[in-house]
Amino acid sequence: MRVVTDDGVSLAVEETGTGAPFLMIHGFTGAKEDFSDHVERFAEHARVITFDHRGHGDSDDPPESEHYSLDRLAADAVAVADALGLERFRVLGYSMGGMVARRLVLEHPHRVEALVLMGTSSGPPDGIEPELADLAAQTALTEGMTALRELLDEVDVLGSEADRRVQATRPGYAEFNARKWAQVSAVAYAALARDIVAQPQQLDAMVRITCSTLVIVGDQDERFLEDATRIAATVPDAELVVVPDAGHAPQFENPEHWFEAVDGFVRRSSEPQGVAQ
Repeated sequence: MRVVTDDGVSLAVEETGTGAPFLMIHGFTGAKEDFSDHVERFAEHARVITFDHRGHGDSDDPPESEHYSLDRLAADAVAVADALGLERFRVLGYSMGGMVARRLVLEHPHRVEALVLMGTSSGPPDGIEPELADLAAQTALTEGMTALRELLDEVDVLGSEADRRVQATRPGYAEFNARKWAQVSAVAYAALARDIVAQPQQLDAMVRITCSTLVIVGDQDERFLEDATRIAATVPDAELVVVPDAGHAPQFENPEHWFEAVDGFVRRSSEPQGVAQ
């Protein structure tokens, strides 16, 4: 299905199953298919909603940079929930999607029943310098996404042994990632890369989150492991799960361990109180 936002951007949305709504938000240069391996199993007890961010996947990619920001993506997530009639829902945010989910729960506390923050940060990610993000943005805009891919492959910012293992052993995985990359707008990449490293630090604000919260991260996810620990120590009563033998994509790298942790949390999450006002 398609959901049209208030600025006219059409988002590609999929929903599967019935039960308590579970909104899954993918990360930077990803797509809704990042959760496809597990959607059917979640859907045994939940109404699972996935969608492509603007500038990604099958969603529209407006050509102006002002159409892209983390705040705009958070508004898009709310628009999807509104279009589907979801007054309250559980939400999982992965990587950049976790930055979106953080904004969502802080700005709309009454909407979020339970929260999963996966491989994400409370502000600018650790160890990713603004100069590197700006270089990547400029490369995307001036030389194209193919040239940028070659540059990023040399830097391998989010690489891990787990990622290299899956790349080498899972048939079609490299092609899957290449297809997702090919669908990312250069304008979206540039604007969001700059916004990710320039975003405000919100760790102190996260103490106000009182809904049931799971923080999950791969043990090889060096850019986000320490931040995950800080988030779990800040959000009241948050649960921290470190997935062994996994990097930045634990749903692919250690899928059963990841699924059991997330599915168990979603099943047992109780009615929260949202964010204290």
